Amino acid sequence: MAKPIAVQVYSVRDDAEADLAGTFRKIKEMGYDGVEFAGLYGHSPEYVKGVCDALGLVPISAHIPLADMLADPDKTFSDYAEIGCRFAAVPYVTEERRPGAPLFEQTIEDIKKLGACAKKYGITLLYHNHDFEFKKIGDKYGLDVLYESVSPDLLQTELDTCWVNVGGEEPAPFIEKYAGRAPVVHLKDFFMSGKLPEHLYALIGLDDDKKDDEPSTFEFRPVGHGMQNMPAILEASEKAGAEWVVVEQDEPSMGLSRLESVKASIEYLKSIGW
Repeated sequence: MAKPIAVQVYSVRDDAEADLAGTFRKIKEMGYDGVEFAGLYGHSPEYVKGVCDALGLVPISAHIPLADMLADPDKTFSDYAEIGCRFAAVPYVTEERRPGAPLFEQTIEDIKKLGACAKKYGITLLYHNHDFEFKKIGDKYGLDVLYESVSPDLLQTELDTCWVNVGGEEPAPFIEKYAGRAPVVHLKDFFMSGKLPEHLYALIGLDDDKKDDEPSTFEFRPVGHGMQNMPAILEASEKAGAEWVVVEQDEPSMGLSRLESVKASIEYLKSIGW
């Protein structure tokens, strides 16, 4: 049975910053059921909740920088609980906190504490991966070490299917590996020819000072318009017990705007009966 579809608001961040309510209205009109936040664009939790309630959009989750969570976890989680979010995700970690780096063990302990704090507000903490978590620690991926180190009652997965692929694993079986611990799955498509760019994160607004000398052979695509086996990913998400799938496209491509890109994604999903 098809799961409800949300969009990560980061995908349309310029539009949301200019007109949050208007952008959410367009998202709802496209057929999306929910939204996942990446900041509130200067608005209060009360205002954002009102916008979602008025449109019938479910505020499912929020990507919150780890440093912000750690600075004031109670305020952070209470704000998103006020909006109505059931999930909050660690979206990215800096180099010193990654697997094999000096602060990786500290990051695990920090996530345990944040997961416990989130629970007090009825929120489940998630971890949103990139590809760097697929660095091996011994014979295990750093991502697996993280999930083995933190109990499921404190941390669930938010597997990003693009980055799982870039990390060297097929997304569908990797999602099924975390059956029962995968409430939210990120649907992200891409196209690539040749090798990956050396400075891949410049494509997602990070490491902007590092650019490849040659034109990139990698681009993000609307769901169903790239190289991912989306039917298999969706089937795996269903088998794993996912409650939501979330469309995310870091940068537009194919001559489409940000809003046109997320519209193309949901049109594809609806066309295959999701």
